[in-house]
Amino acid sequence: MAPSSKKVNKSDKTDLSDATSRHGAPASLATLSAHLGLSVAAISRVLNGVPAAKSIPKTTQDRIFAAAKEFNYRPNALARSLRHGRSMMVGVLVPEVSEGYATLVLAGIEQGLLQSGYIYFLISHHHRSELIERAQSLLMERSVDGIIAIDTIMPLHSRLPTITVSCPDEQEGVTNIMLNQRRAVELALDHLVGLGHREIAIIKGQSFSSDTEPRWQAIRHAASRAQIKLNPKLVAQLEGDAPSHEPGYFAAQRLLASDTPFTALFTFNDVSAIGAIRALREAGLRVPQDVSVVGFDDVQSAAFQNPSLTTVRQPLRTMGMLAAEALVRQITAHPDHPPSKQLVVDPELVVRESTCPPPAKKRAKS
Repeated sequence: MAPSSKKVNKSDKTDLSDATSRHGAPASLATLSAHLGLSVAAISRVLNGVPAAKSIPKTTQDRIFAAAKEFNYRPNALARSLRHGRSMMVGVLVPEVSEGYATLVLAGIEQGLLQSGYIYFLISHHHRSELIERAQSLLMERSVDGIIAIDTIMPLHSRLPTITVSCPDEQEGVTNIMLNQRRAVELALDHLVGLGHREIAIIKGQSFSSDTEPRWQAIRHAASRAQIKLNPKLVAQLEGDAPSHEPGYFAAQRLLASDTPFTALFTFNDVSAIGAIRALREAGLRVPQDVSVVGFDDVQSAAFQNPSLTTVRQPLRTMGMLAAEALVRQITAHPDHPPSKQLVVDPELVVRESTCPPPAKKRAKS
């Protein structure tokens, strides 16, 4: 007698496939379609976030996303790239990667790009124009879909969608995400003047930073408005391109060497403020009892300094997110989202322990 064979029906095969998908290799769209009773096309539209998915009820979309998670569904990146004619890759240009400004902007960019299924190449150029030009050409050769440039002036006209963050120069076809510099400076100086400070020293940014000149013009405007006279002897500029506390430390030393009294110091960024506080302490000055210090950016370490740093907060992660979202809109060319020339974000003053009213007697000349 021939051995009997068990008949495997269609539902048994589906169950086996489902079990494997739940605990093993990622499921296919066909598996999700069989499980949900929906067409492959509808599921694909929802998971890929195409505009046509808006016509699908939210409850159905929620079911699709839940099933995709349950069955460990992962879209085929290569197939999606070929289908949409995109590489799903973006280039990001940054002066350097260190604690502070660029790192926080990058965190927002990364979050925004990953939500849209993009990855990015990161290139540091250290403010060298030849490296910026070379990086721009290299990214175009790598077929990236767009470029985000942080604190960087693009030397070449880009045929790719391009977004800049904190670029003072308007560039044709480029959307710029920037801080309201005038309002930011007003917050800092109004705070110091409100405490009673009149002799205020300034540490300017490096000459190559795109924020330096607009910030300085904003300082001059705010000082004039508050009837504060800026003493040239109390203005020092950061020197060197080291992404460390040293430039702020040496700038503060030069201010102290000018032998000109001051009761408050407004610095270009938090990193330089931390270096400046070290120099003030070495000179026998207390912060804030002898000299109040205000930083700029609100990096993560600002709240953990001793004393904690009063600073002007830039919404850096938000700026990065806005840059990523604006770039994806340009890449996908949604008619509902025409390119903007400039997106301005507002700052916030964070008052901590490094500022207080000036001493009753001005600091004597050392």
